[in-house]
Amino acid sequence: MISYNTAVVLLGCALLGVAAGTVGTFALLRGRALVADAVGHAALPGVAVAALIVATVGGDPRALPPLLAGAAVAGLLGVAAVQALARTKRIREDAAIAVVLSAFYAAGVALMSWLQTLPGAAQAGLSKFILGQAAAMRAEDATIGAAVAALCLVLVLVAFQRLRAVAFDADFARVQGLRTDRTDLLLLGLIVLVCVSGLQAVGLILVVALLVLPAATARLVTHRLPRMLAIAAATGGVAGASGAWLSAIRPEVPTGAAVVLVAAAFFTLALLLAPDRGLVARGVTLTRRRLDADTEHFLRAAWEAQEAAGAGPGTAGDRWAPLPAVAAARGWSTGKARRLAIWLALRGLVARAEGHVHLTPAGATAARRAVRAHRAVEHHLLAAGAADIASADRLADLVEHGLPPEMAARLLPEPSSLPASPHALGGGR
Repeated sequence: MISYNTAVVLLGCALLGVAAGTVGTFALLRGRALVADAVGHAALPGVAVAALIVATVGGDPRALPPLLAGAAVAGLLGVAAVQALARTKRIREDAAIAVVLSAFYAAGVALMSWLQTLPGAAQAGLSKFILGQAAAMRAEDATIGAAVAALCLVLVLVAFQRLRAVAFDADFARVQGLRTDRTDLLLLGLIVLVCVSGLQAVGLILVVALLVLPAATARLVTHRLPRMLAIAAATGGVAGASGAWLSAIRPEVPTGAAVVLVAAAFFTLALLLAPDRGLVARGVTLTRRRLDADTEHFLRAAWEAQEAAGAGPGTAGDRWAPLPAVAAARGWSTGKARRLAIWLALRGLVARAEGHVHLTPAGATAARRAVRAHRAVEHHLLAAGAADIASADRLADLVEHGLPPEMAARLLPEPSSLPASPHALGGGR
């Protein structure tokens, strides 16, 4: 049975993931993903200073509101420092982010080490802000973080049109009269709010991953912004809740690491299995294209091998062609030519017998189409004086695949006529 405190923490982390996925989508599209890393690291000295101030005045240094306020102030200072350094034009923005990130984080580590020696703040438990620890969160802490995340979602909904315009074409938005500088400031403010709200749950080091990974996962899956926002929000919500649950049942596991591992698992699945951009889909598409190109080359080589043996351009296709001649014409090994012949025989395009291949009616039709496309490009290049005979043959090999029949008909005005090859047939290439 899940306790009330655990349920609130899980819901808070899920809402944090939804907000991080939503804001992270715009940050990714706008090229501001690394800013989140700078904000997260810059927040550490703010947390330490806030805990010191609260402990000095006699308050509880573990109280979340002042710690979040200190983190927000430090994060905003970090963003301002990055922009100030970038505006000098002497260093690039990525270098400015690296400078601010390292300087603020070093200051935070030094302050944290010093705080451990002070009686009032030594037991503040600030180390959980580095890697996150859901087991250490109270229901009121989760509620505060969830409220900040909900505020981010509301601001995104209100400024959706502006954020979309700036994310896709800031120059066009500027021409249309949109104050892109203000929209960029809003986006940076949203990044700061998400980073601050996730400090205790995810930790300042890994909160950037919760911003980037769900958005990157959605970017692999879809091309449309509304769908990308929905997928990023869902991925972030599931990753946040799952990571918090793992950390709750296994307190020794940092929440930030658990959340990021779940989000990274989603990203890996999308990277592999996304319908258009996934590695598997791209590998299948590339393999299919290579096989289609090899099929056209084989059929054309078989046709031209018959031409080289004495058949005219209009009568080739009804004789047996030696498989070694087909392989030599393409510069292939005999083994590769044999494997392609087996594949084409299964498709009904060639017949095989004792080291020879014969084009079937379907294969002869496909071969004639491939020969026509190749020679159309060759004759066009030669007529335009763009290449010599050998170069025209090689260039035609590159561009003939996928040449529409109507384009081949335009390059060779007589569709019923198949001219002789301008280059010598037979032999390797």
